[in-house]
Amino acid sequence: MHLKNLKAEAKATFLRYRDEILDEVLRVQDLMRILMKGTHARWTEEELAAMKKHLTRLAKRIPALSILLLPGGLVLLPILVEVLDRRKRKRSVPAGKQGSPE
Repeated sequence: MHLKNLKAEAKATFLRYRDEILDEVLRVQDLMRILMKGTHARWTEEELAAMKKHLTRLAKRIPALSILLLPGGLVLLPILVEVLDRRKRKRSVPAGKQGSPE
């Protein structure tokens, strides 16, 4: 399987389970903060270890996350961050709808 296909499949899976994953990630203290740090800085070894520990726990509840625990699976972590990034959803409001009184 090509890397592009793997990324596309992982993204589709994460999108399919986005709400459940987001609910679980928000329940784990500091995990969302650590994940979002990856959008603007590199993760430290300690942060990667903490994420792996948390994701192992979460993978038991949401099997779609188990792909991140496979050897080399952390390469897909930026895709998970992209899917969970709530800031992008806020920006996607149509231009005519922003700030309009209801």
